[in-house]
Order: sequence, then C-alpha cells, then structure tokens
Amino acid sequence: MSVLSIDGLVTGFGDRTVHENLSLEMRRGEILGVVGGSGTGKSVLMRAVIGLVAPRAGRIDLLGTRMDAASEAERRAALRRTGIMFQDGALFSSLTLRQNVEAPMRERLPHLDPRTSSGAAELKLALAGLPPEAADLRPSEISGGMRKRAGLARALALDPELVFLDEPTAGLDPIGASAFDRLILDLRAALDLSVFFVTHDLDSLAAICDRVAVLADKRVVAVGTVPELRAIGHPWIERYFGGPRGRAAFGA
Repeated sequence: MSVLSIDGLVTGFGDRTVHENLSLEMRRGEILGVVGGSGTGKSVLMRAVIGLVAPRAGRIDLLGTRMDAASEAERRAALRRTGIMFQDGALFSSLTLRQNVEAPMRERLPHLDPRTSSGAAELKLALAGLPPEAADLRPSEISGGMRKRAGLARALALDPELVFLDEPTAGLDPIGASAFDRLILDLRAALDLSVFFVTHDLDSLAAICDRVAVLADKRVVAVGTVPELRAIGHPWIERYFGGPRGRAAFGA
C-alpha cells in the first residue's frame, strides 16, 4: 500500500523547469532515500508534496488524498498526518525547544490544554534522544546535533504517519550521523512510520534505507535497492555508488 504517489509532476521557477514528468511511488512503512546531484530538485520535490511549492502539472496523492483536487480542509487533514524536518532543524530561534515542538500543536490543535501540550512536547523531545533539561534551552544554546534532534521532535509533534526529512545528517560528524540513523530506525519500528529521506549521505543510505529513488534528468530515473540501482548502468548512478565513498559504504 502506498503512502505517496506522484504522477507526471512538473515544477519550476520562472523560465527554469526543475522536474518534468516525474513519477514516484512510496510504500507504507518504508524508509525511502531520495538522492540526486546538486540542482536536481530533491528539496523542491519534498516541498511540492507538502504544498510549499505549487506544481505546474501532475498529480500528487498523499495518504489517499489527491492534493490538487482536494478542498483546503481535506489538504490540511492529509498534511496533519505528516511531519517535516527541514535542513538544520529550522527551529524558531526565540523559542525554547519545548515551545518549538509545541508550535505545530498550537497551530493545528488550538484547544489543546497547555499542560497537555507541554507534556507531549517533552515526550517528543525524549523520543528524539534529548535529555529533560534540554526542553528549556533555545537553539543557540545547543549543539548542531541537538538541533537536528529537536527538529525531528517537532516533526513528530502530531504523531504523523509519514515523516519528511531533508538532509537530516548533513553537517554531523560520523558518530553523530550514525546515532541519528539508528534513531530513525528505532522510531520507524516504535511508531510505525514511513520516512521520505532526502540525503546525500552514502552511509545513511547503506544503513537505513529500504529503497532509493534517484533524481536525474528532471525526473526519477530509477527506484530500488542499491544492488538493483547499480545494475542499471545509468552514468550518474555508476559515478555516485561506484566512486570511492560508494565502494566504502556498499562494497565493491
């Protein structure tokens, strides 16, 4: 069963076309890695799915809702079942980590009791691997790795079924990145999540992704396991997975 289905997607800005006739299907419960060279529109694809970029053409079905034909209420209901972690967490600098996690609750669930939302936020921070004392700190007072975890906690705020992660391990040292990968696996198992994982981290692809979608030539050129992708013979895929870092992550 799919949680996300994209067919014939076209996106662009001005005279520039980013995606053309892009199609992709994501299965429920999987961690789907999304890779591509610089400028292939990995983040633009994610933003088109969640409604931050208006597609020029094509169809997006998100959790059973056809987003281009849905009413505003139906679109909001579908998005309510998702969580988004932007690069570097994209936290509100003036708010504590607790308040950052509470922000989606206050927006989507305005009648929620403040004590309940505060307790829920603390639970999400704990799920993301942060200590209790971190709840009252601001983003400027914590490390980059902790900001990533706080961003993940906010993505989990509304108990989503599908989580979008945009370069979640970028900028982390190898130990921190590996710990974050393990956290994603643990949360997928515990919360029955599906994860749309935009990354360029070969180690993360090897460690946690069930399948990988490759963006090139303005579309998804292949989807599959890494061995399946390496057998295709696409030039960019061969360079990406067959280079020194790819061989280190996946073997010769």
